[in-house]
Amino acid sequence: MIELEGLTKRYGEKVAVNNLTFTVRPGIVTGFLGPNGAGKSTTMRMLLGLDRPTAGDVRIDGKHYDQLKDPLKYIGALLDAKAMHGGRSAFNHLLCLAQSNGIPRTRVHEVLDTVGLTAVARKKAKGFSLGMGQRLGIAGALLGDPRILMFDEPVNGLDPEGIHWIRNLMKSLASQGRTVFVSSHLMSEMALTADHLVVIGQGRLLADTSMADFIAQNSRSYVRIRTPHRDRLVDVLQRAGMTVVQTGSGPLEVDGGKSERIGELAAQHQIVLHELSPQQASLEEAFMQLTAESVEYHAHSQAPPEQRQPWGDGWRKEG
Repeated sequence: MIELEGLTKRYGEKVAVNNLTFTVRPGIVTGFLGPNGAGKSTTMRMLLGLDRPTAGDVRIDGKHYDQLKDPLKYIGALLDAKAMHGGRSAFNHLLCLAQSNGIPRTRVHEVLDTVGLTAVARKKAKGFSLGMGQRLGIAGALLGDPRILMFDEPVNGLDPEGIHWIRNLMKSLASQGRTVFVSSHLMSEMALTADHLVVIGQGRLLADTSMADFIAQNSRSYVRIRTPHRDRLVDVLQRAGMTVVQTGSGPLEVDGGKSERIGELAAQHQIVLHELSPQQASLEEAFMQLTAESVEYHAHSQAPPEQRQPWGDGWRKEG
């Protein structure tokens, strides 16, 4: 288990992490989300003792990281897949880590096989592709067979097969009762992997909740309906206390009603339906809604060529 209490980190006047308090529990995959500059990497570095907190506390199974003997047996982490000696082979890179933490040599062979790098175990890491480097970094995290795993952008550089593999690996580790904490900007993948979410913005905690509750609380759910009898159906639904949004001549959108009840009402009044489908926002849409005020870096779409004027910081249209 990972426990943060009032965790704060300042760099001069800049507050990178602001009074974070949350717990990452075993048995589930916990996603760690936030816009660029939100403080995710700084938080993870403090978990591993790479940065010292300005205030607050963080503990790994009740201890500070520097109190752990053979820390790879407690927590395995992938923060930077390039953090390795390029002149060493994959095997020797892992062997050095193993020897520094009292891990047997046989375990190196096991994790290389787990991540699919046995065939290139004797090749130098500097010749590895980004995806192969990610696999080697994951092997390092697994090396001590720890109860806690922490991954920062684990699918970076992986092909579709690799993404499917790491997703199933994280779920398998959690099902074994381990603590799995993963940060990623790939929302579609996080939606398929995480059970629980911790979301931060500008260093502050924005959400600490289940995936389902996060989406429900930060997005609009409605039922989409297509029917050739629009006016009749609108009248029926409004009399039943439902809010109907009419989108021109397109489908109806109904707030405050379940699709089963809408279908029953339509059947009772002999109204033909061509579509009746519940609509739920994606994790990406819910995330964008929650963090809109916390985004530090904003990109702006370009104006059409005829509206651009080449001066100043960008392009602008003459008034």
